[in-house]
Amino acid sequence: MKNAHRLYRRANGIFYWQDNENPARQGSLRTRDLRVAERLLHAKNEAMRQPVMNLAMARTYLAAHDSKLAARTWAEVMAEMETHGIRSTQDRCRREFRSRAFDTLRSKRLLETTADDLLTVMRGSGVSVNHYLRRLHNLAGDLGWLPWPVLAKRAWPKIRTKRRRAVTASEHALIVASEKNPEKRAFYQFLWETGAAQSDAAEMEAGHIDWSNGQICYRRKKRGPDSSPARMTMGARLRALLETLPTSGPLFPAIKKAGANARATEFSRRCKVAGVEGVSLHSYRYAWAQRAKRFGYPARFAEEALGHNSRAVHASYARGGEVLVPSLEDYEAGGGRRIIPMSAPGKLKKAG
Repeated sequence: MKNAHRLYRRANGIFYWQDNENPARQGSLRTRDLRVAERLLHAKNEAMRQPVMNLAMARTYLAAHDSKLAARTWAEVMAEMETHGIRSTQDRCRREFRSRAFDTLRSKRLLETTADDLLTVMRGSGVSVNHYLRRLHNLAGDLGWLPWPVLAKRAWPKIRTKRRRAVTASEHALIVASEKNPEKRAFYQFLWETGAAQSDAAEMEAGHIDWSNGQICYRRKKRGPDSSPARMTMGARLRALLETLPTSGPLFPAIKKAGANARATEFSRRCKVAGVEGVSLHSYRYAWAQRAKRFGYPARFAEEALGHNSRAVHASYARGGEVLVPSLEDYEAGGGRRIIPMSAPGKLKKAG
């Protein structure tokens, strides 16, 4: 049987292989030793002749290390991943893995998976499938269930998320003005003043308010009970709002019972009534971060207030905030003062 590849040596002394049917396909064997090069070429030709036998031999060798390795499927990796994280994270994993996008992969054995199998799952699917498939692939490797990466890190399609925008002050005013329910109106105002995630805000209790020190302190649901709490000092508007809410138990009892999906649906209806498009309840969180950036609020304070445990995460939230820096002339004129007043965008006075 004719060999699929032949051996040749370049002027620099390194041996290369070349495809006999397609001479344009070449590759380095990364050696100047003829014996090593011949052995590598022989292995490459043998792999082309007997791929099924080679796979069977690989399974035999790997079975000595882990008896279940050869038979393990992606369904087992999915089941393992569904046990990681807090309850809400586990629920999201279960919902994602039940989608049709993963049907072709579910019963596939890990050792028989190719890059084409993973790319097929991602083609025609959204950002969520790409994200969870990456996590699934990485978990299988971390557990030792996948001896080698099926798809190299650089070969994964780039995740391109939709740009989420913040709700503006004028849009917030329209939403609040159109809402007749006092509890819902207060809920939207609370999100504007605190930037809290909607689930955290809905479960806010009167016990989270420290009236003596003028602070709100709570642990984010997303980060679990052992995480550092988010802290915020109350301003005049927030204090006035909190004084209208219940003094014991949940601050928003009806909203807490509704659930996240119901709250999102209700807010979507409210936006349609108010004539506001392109925002969600999470847009309030972006709005708070961008307002903080716009007016020079220190990033470390904003991270603490929003309960972010990563500078990168906070930076992504604040990215849309426009900052109008003072002129260098004014900054120099400030002398020893390293902080000088900043004008709001659109209100900068002309010099002279």
